[in-house]
Amino acid sequence: MAPVVTALRAHKGFETLVCVSGQHRSMLDQVLTMFDIHADVDMNIITPGQTLTDITVRVLRGMEMVIRDHKPDLVLVHGDTTTAMAAAMAAFYHQVPVGHVEAGLRTRDVMRPWPEEMNRCMIDVVGKWLFAPTELSRQALLDEQIAPERIVVTGNTVIDALLMATDLLNNNPAQLQSFAEQFAFLDPAKRLILVTGHRRESFGDGLRQMCDGLAVLARRGDVQLVYPVHLNQNVQQAVREALSGLDDIFLIEPLEYMPFLYLMKRAYIVITDSGGIQEEAPALGKPVLVTRDVTERPEAVAAGTAKLVGTDPQRIVAEATALLDSADLYRRVSAIKNPYGDGNAANRIVETLASAYSV
Repeated sequence: MAPVVTALRAHKGFETLVCVSGQHRSMLDQVLTMFDIHADVDMNIITPGQTLTDITVRVLRGMEMVIRDHKPDLVLVHGDTTTAMAAAMAAFYHQVPVGHVEAGLRTRDVMRPWPEEMNRCMIDVVGKWLFAPTELSRQALLDEQIAPERIVVTGNTVIDALLMATDLLNNNPAQLQSFAEQFAFLDPAKRLILVTGHRRESFGDGLRQMCDGLAVLARRGDVQLVYPVHLNQNVQQAVREALSGLDDIFLIEPLEYMPFLYLMKRAYIVITDSGGIQEEAPALGKPVLVTRDVTERPEAVAAGTAKLVGTDPQRIVAEATALLDSADLYRRVSAIKNPYGDGNAANRIVETLASAYSV
C-alpha cells in the first residue's frame, strides 16, 4: 500500500489518512520508515495468543471509531488479510465506499489459502472500486457477476513497491555493504536458495514434508539454503526440529523488507508459499517454486516463472534440481517477463479515483 499512499499524498485533491492495525510491529515500523510514511492512526490491536476472531472484533471496533472521527469519503484496503476484511466490513456497515487494492485473486477453494480466500471474496463483494492487478483477476470478478464498471486493471502495487525499494537499495552503498556483512556466512561459490514457509494450511505434515525436501537439496553440496523462520510457533517447532544443525541450511530470524530484498536479489531460486513473493521474485528474474497445491496468482504459473510443487519433498527436489542442473532451463525461466505490472499501478489507482471524485 505504500506506493498508493505516496501517490495519493502527491495529489492535491486528496487528504490521505493512514491507519494501521499494529500487527507484525517490527516489520510494519521498518516499512513505514523506509517509505517515509507516518501512521495517523495506530489501532495497536495485537495481544498474545489472539485468534482470528479477536483480530476481526478489534479491527471492527477500531475502524468504527476511525470512521466516526474522520468521516472518510473512501476507505482503501489491500490484499486478503483479516485486518483488510474487517476494515472493509466496518466501512460497509457505515456506508462508506470501499476500494480494494489487489482485487480478484482467487483459488476457488475457500480453505486454501485459509482464511485469505474468504477474506478477499468478502472484500470484493462490498467494494465499490476493485483494483485488479491483471486481466485474469478482472475476469475472476466478472465470473462472479460483479459489474464491470467497478473493476479497473492496474497492475499490482507490490511491483511498484519492489521497484521503489530496489532503487533505494541500489543507491545506498553503505546499506549494501552492511547486508553483505550481515550475510557473510554465505559462500559465494555456492548458489543460494531462499526459502519462506508460513501458511496455516501447511501446518503439521505439510511443513515437515517440505523440510524433508529442503534437507535433500542441502546435501547436494553446491547450494546453501537460507530460511527466515516465521515466528508462529507451529512453524518454528516443525522447521527447527527438521532442519536445525544441518550443513548448508541457515535458519534465521524473520527479516525486514530491505535485507530480505537483498537476499532475494542474490538468490538463484526462491522456494515459498507466500503470495507476494510469487510476484516479487519473477520481477527480479528469480524462478519460484510454490509450496502450495493451488495459487491465487496463476499468471506466474502460466507464464512459467513459477511452478506449483506442493509440499511433496520429491516434487520440490525434482523441480529445484532441474533448475540447478540445466543452465539453459534456468536462463529461459529467469528471462520470462514478469506478468504483474510495470510499476505504475498506484498512479493508475489515483487517476481512477481523481476522475471519479472530480478532483
